[in-house]
Amino acid sequence: MQDTYWLRNRALAVKIARFGASIQRFEVAGRNITLSRPDPAQTSPQYLGATCGRYANRIAGGSFQLDGTSYQLDQNEGPNTLHGGKAGFSEHRWDEVSATDGQVVLALVSPDGDQGFPGQLEAQAIFTLLDSGLQLEYRATTDAPTVLNLTCHPYFNLNGDGVGDANDHLVQLNASGYTAVGDDLIPTGEIADVTDTALDFRQPRVISEARADLIAQGLAAGEGYDHNFVVDGEGLREHLILTGPDGLRLRLLSDAPCVQLYDGANFDGSPTSREGRPYTKYAGLAVEPQLHPDAPNHPNFPSAVLRPDEEYRRTIQYLIEQDQD
Repeated sequence: MQDTYWLRNRALAVKIARFGASIQRFEVAGRNITLSRPDPAQTSPQYLGATCGRYANRIAGGSFQLDGTSYQLDQNEGPNTLHGGKAGFSEHRWDEVSATDGQVVLALVSPDGDQGFPGQLEAQAIFTLLDSGLQLEYRATTDAPTVLNLTCHPYFNLNGDGVGDANDHLVQLNASGYTAVGDDLIPTGEIADVTDTALDFRQPRVISEARADLIAQGLAAGEGYDHNFVVDGEGLREHLILTGPDGLRLRLLSDAPCVQLYDGANFDGSPTSREGRPYTKYAGLAVEPQLHPDAPNHPNFPSAVLRPDEEYRRTIQYLIEQDQD
């Protein structure tokens, strides 16, 4: 069984890796626009292109209650749980279900008690090449009540993998609210209004200029963006648009209620690209459609509970456009 798969058409070439059910490369006219693990079977705390689960983003104190029972999770970010724990879905080699020139289906069985989560979970990641992009569908079932929040964690640099940084990208984000957080990036429970803040991307803004305002307003997470936005509307809809300086555009669509925007402020020159280019500060923009962070601990957030008679489904689309001269 192979470890990587290429999906190709005349415009795009996407490389999928079984390790972490990852987007390993996303090539547009020969230019790779995602940051990639040099080795598709190499673990990486930056989650480069990988599927995050069981619960993407953070759970406060690494614990939650479900149906009157308390569950203690693996705590891998101080006292909190990030992206499912240190051995989350991003650090497992998924099984091949099927593979064709246009679609790869991968599966993972997560046993009861995995990283502290209840219930045996059976998950699938379905990567389908579209005429102008890639669609990723997650599906999952459980044999006992559990919580679930799956996403993919690609970093995009439309200038090219390891080519400088993404500071010159325009960001447009279809969100009028965001989850306010404390210093530990755990939500307070408030959905705050983006109006008159550096978190308002309803009109396109250059990310570096917006970041300067973010820091001046005291809203930065560390040295930049690591914020969860509550996307306006419901169903499959446009979450955000990234535009590079040469007019290459990525449109992100999903049916998730939220999207995390992280600007790579913690990159420090390691790891490097496959070509050996270092990933330095702001090397790429991570865009992660998801449920609300820490939703199991906030009754006012939409429920993250999955029960045995239900099927979890999530759709994400990465669509490519190019301005014409």
